Amino acid sequence: MKIQAAIAALVMGGLLAAAPAFADNSQQTKMKTCNAQAGDKKGDDRKAFMKSCLSAAGPAAASTPMTQQEKMKACNTQAGDKKGDDRKAFMKTCLSNKG
Repeated sequence: MKIQAAIAALVMGGLLAAAPAFADNSQQTKMKTCNAQAGDKKGDDRKAFMKSCLSAAGPAAASTPMTQQEKMKACNTQAGDKKGDDRKAFMKTCLSNKG
């Protein structure tokens, strides 16, 4: 009986150790992207934005081009603490990307 329990523990331990490999699924990626795009929105405005962003269809939503304003918001969020020429170069590259 003890051998079976030990084997079961090893198997379960192996399954639990493999679980983090599945952590980066499309929903989590979508959440991360929407969260970055939400920027400093607060309250109901943020809630509405997140709802619409997360409910957008995956690949189909990605193929719809972003407006210039949406691009600016996303790039601005991604730029973070960059300053000066570093920020200017990043924004130029980010804003010129298609999509």
